[in-house]
Amino acid sequence: MTVRTDRKIALVGGGGVRSPLVVFGVNDAAEALGASEMVLYDPDPARLAIMVDLGRAIVSRFGGGLRLRGAASLEDCIEGADFVLNSIRIGGIAGRAADERTAIEHGYPGQETTGPAGVAMALRTVPVAIEQARLVERLSPEAWLVNFTNPAGLVTQAVSDHSKARIVGICDTPTELFHNIARALGEPAHEVECDYVGLNHLGWVRGVRVRGEDVFDRLLASEERLRQLYLAPLFDVDMIRTLRLIPTEYLFFYYERRRALFNQRKQGGSRGAEIQRLNDELLATLRSRLDAGDGAGAVDAYAAYLNQRSGSYMKLEAEGGSAFDQGVSLQGDPFRVATGYHRIAIDVMSALTGAKPARIVVNTRNGGALPDLPDDDIVEIASDVSLDAIVPRPIAPLPDAVSGLVRSVKAYERAAIASVLDGDRLGARKAMLIHPAIGQWTPTGDLLDAMLGHVNEDGECLCSGPVA
Repeated sequence: MTVRTDRKIALVGGGGVRSPLVVFGVNDAAEALGASEMVLYDPDPARLAIMVDLGRAIVSRFGGGLRLRGAASLEDCIEGADFVLNSIRIGGIAGRAADERTAIEHGYPGQETTGPAGVAMALRTVPVAIEQARLVERLSPEAWLVNFTNPAGLVTQAVSDHSKARIVGICDTPTELFHNIARALGEPAHEVECDYVGLNHLGWVRGVRVRGEDVFDRLLASEERLRQLYLAPLFDVDMIRTLRLIPTEYLFFYYERRRALFNQRKQGGSRGAEIQRLNDELLATLRSRLDAGDGAGAVDAYAAYLNQRSGSYMKLEAEGGSAFDQGVSLQGDPFRVATGYHRIAIDVMSALTGAKPARIVVNTRNGGALPDLPDDDIVEIASDVSLDAIVPRPIAPLPDAVSGLVRSVKAYERAAIASVLDGDRLGARKAMLIHPAIGQWTPTGDLLDAMLGHVNEDGECLCSGPVA
């Protein structure tokens, strides 16, 4: 087999603040990927320029021969690519913050992928994601579209149903939980096997084995170990033991809605507003240092930002804390962590090239693997990923405790996608009614008007005034 060394990796949404982390990952794995070039595109040329300059500084810092450039058009970015990473945010972080604020004002927790804000994000994003996927289908028909864009499961479902692009949805949430479980058990991650079931941002671990031995009861019996599974105190230990399921952190917005809302109101904002402030500070710092020719200083500032952002994750919702509180930054090298946003992308791409086949939890077509859901449904499931192939591994039916919730969220996804494609406002309200984290009719009209009014047809946020 001829080894490729000329692959082009495209990143749509390259002005995003996590793009340089992906650049690091591609550069670090360039040999395994056979990647020679990475091209970033973003409709905001100023932000794109910052991220390209920072990406080049990262390549210089860590070494490597990856060529990096910004594209002037979406077509230039996508054409001829072997992989197209998609990480877009219609309305930007200001739109997210405004959506979350509106949800809070209406009595719901504000979270970008779950509840009212998640609906708004989906309704804005689906038509753009489908349009971009059809462009991939036309300009790079053999490429894999690797979808980071949230809500990842729903967007992957829409693109899978309404384009011919080869798509896989990815998220680092399951892998992060697996590593936390291994650390709590004091075992190497590669020796620990977790049985995972669910959808994107709606998944659970229902079994754990170490070197083939079932240790799930041992894990459930230890309150200390269970508390090590999350960066913040999200779930009551008795709940986890009663369910006999270890939820991923986004279940907090289903299982602890009142607490999440209380803490957001206590803090006076949401994670989106918090990240907006962090991003504004970061961009100003990066531009200043890059303009001064201080690429090394820009990389250091970016690493500090990543540690602060990761260290404060879920603190606001669980405790009423903030990224601006002292003592919430992680320590260490955020580029070399074992899990994360960039690691899952590299693992999936390396497997799809045939260089490093692996079993990875991804968002892909069910294909009968989970008997509770139709074959064409996108599920988040452990899959054998190898050269140009993703094969979900058959698993047992959903536990009774979560079966209804999973089915309801899939019904919501189908209704939301249909409402976008049909331009049906009542259909969008029906989707919100079906959504188990909303589940009421009367508020949906005002919520829909408020949140969809935040962003214009060009994807620009129309927010005015503070968003916190």
